[in-house]
Amino acid sequence: MVPLAELHADALLRHTPRDAFTYFRYEDPEWTLAGMQRFIREAIATPDRVPFATVLRASGEAIGSSSYCDIRLANHGIEIGYTWIAKAHRGTRVNPESKLLMLTHAFEVLGCERVQLKCDVLNLHSHAAILKLGAKKEGVLRKQMLVRGGRMRDTAIFSIIREEWPAVKSGLEKRVRQG
Repeated sequence: MVPLAELHADALLRHTPRDAFTYFRYEDPEWTLAGMQRFIREAIATPDRVPFATVLRASGEAIGSSSYCDIRLANHGIEIGYTWIAKAHRGTRVNPESKLLMLTHAFEVLGCERVQLKCDVLNLHSHAAILKLGAKKEGVLRKQMLVRGGRMRDTAIFSIIREEWPAVKSGLEKRVRQG
C-alpha cells in the first residue's frame, strides 16, 4: 500500500475492471488515461479521505486501491473503504495483506479503538470478503446513501474493535503466509 498518485493511472486503467465501481456512490471514471488521472486527483483532494494504491511487489504495478475515510481520530475511529482489486487478484493474498497493513497502522500507530468497513447490501462479494477478514457485521443502514442511477443504497456496516484485533491480525497473517 502506497499513497495513491497520478503515476498509478496507467496501471489502474489497465487492471481495473469496468464493473469495479458498480456499488460506489459516483459514476465510473472516464476510461482514458486523462480520466483515470482526474479520478485519482479527485480522490486525493476529497476531504476526510486518504487513498492508497495497492501495488504488487513483484511488478510494481498498481492493481487496485483502498482508502482511509470517515476519519474520526478524536473518537479513535476510522473507516477503510473505496476498495477495489483487479479481478485476477481477487481471492488471493492481496486483500488480506493490504487490509493487514491498513489495520495494523490504524490500531497500532493511529491508536484506533474501532475500524469500520461498509458495503452495499447488494455487493455480496464484498460482504463475504469483509467477513472473511474477521470483521463483525453490526447491521444495515437502510436507505443510507444515493448511488448511481438514483437508487437509495442500503449499507451493511461491519467493524473490528481493539479487543478483537489480536485474533483478526493472527488470522490475516496466517492467510498471507498461506498465500
